[in-house]
Amino acid sequence: MTNKPSDLQRRTLLQVAAGMAAVSQLGLNTANAGTVKPAATGAAGDFDFLSGNWKIKHRKLKDKKWDQFEGEASVCGILGGVASVEELRIPSRKFSGMGLRLLDVERKLWADYWVNGKNGVLTSPPSWGSFTNGVGTWDSDDVDGDKPIIVRGVWDQITSDSFRWHQAVSRDDGQTWEENWIMNWLRVKT
Repeated sequence: MTNKPSDLQRRTLLQVAAGMAAVSQLGLNTANAGTVKPAATGAAGDFDFLSGNWKIKHRKLKDKKWDQFEGEASVCGILGGVASVEELRIPSRKFSGMGLRLLDVERKLWADYWVNGKNGVLTSPPSWGSFTNGVGTWDSDDVDGDKPIIVRGVWDQITSDSFRWHQAVSRDDGQTWEENWIMNWLRVKT
């Protein structure tokens, strides 16, 4: 029998991890959001919909075929809505990670960081984005081999009990997009 942490313990651990991750970023140039320029519409509380416990149905494109699997997440908002910490778990894949979203209040942009549970390293730079008309879009510059690409993460179809996050890649400077990951989230009722 394994001891699972209580909700209070999990929340405390997530808050500590978020604080440690944020401190580790001090001194990094977070003002550079790459060549992609998101709308400056971010506000405290934008990620309040995400707080809680979730079951997730994943569809991920792998070798030109859609791989489907289940996951779960626990998310808490902290600092009066200017931070959101997510613990993602995919037991069947023995995978876990942490999403850390921090609002740059002056710039009105959200930084979205990721920590893979296998290496514990915070991604840098983060992707930057915000919500417009109920849809959150985060674009980041990346490379595929030696070719520049844009990776887009989108939060949409948001209700009180469900939402969708999906990711797409553009290899032609945003003219066309190839969707490669879809996550349908359903709130766990307590």
